[in-house]
Amino acid sequence: MNSSTKLLCLAIAIATLSSCASIVSKSNWPVTFHSNPVGANITITNKKGIEVYSGKTPATMKLKSGSGFFGKESYTVVLNLDGYEAKTLKLDCKLNGWYFGNILFGGLIGLLIVDPATGAMYKLDKDFIEETLSKGPAATTQATGNQPSLQILNKDEVPASWSSHMVKL
Repeated sequence: MNSSTKLLCLAIAIATLSSCASIVSKSNWPVTFHSNPVGANITITNKKGIEVYSGKTPATMKLKSGSGFFGKESYTVVLNLDGYEAKTLKLDCKLNGWYFGNILFGGLIGLLIVDPATGAMYKLDKDFIEETLSKGPAATTQATGNQPSLQILNKDEVPASWSSHMVKL
């Protein structure tokens, strides 16, 4: 067997035994979260409800795009900060365009086995997320601490600025 034949056989073997998305792409994708104001608590759980990340914004981490053979992952992201309303976001994965490269380069093994098994056939639909948290309802605090409390007031004790929000029962 001459050297050009060996080279051709090697090229054919690489093309048929490899997978396009696994070679050109990846199965763990970086994603960055920013919040306004900064320092919000962030918790990320996968579709099985398992916590995969917990920290504070700004944060960057790598998340898997696959959740098993031919399964794409999805995440629930919760941002919360004292004095602000909690915000829940969905982060999904979509089909990776490089997966179709298997038709030309990766062959059936890449198309049906390697990329589906590694999760490389999917990618995160976003790589940067910035959210602004809304101020929560004003919490009344006790004079002795910072814990919210319930206060019952007579009509005469209600501040004038609150009277426009009152409803007659």
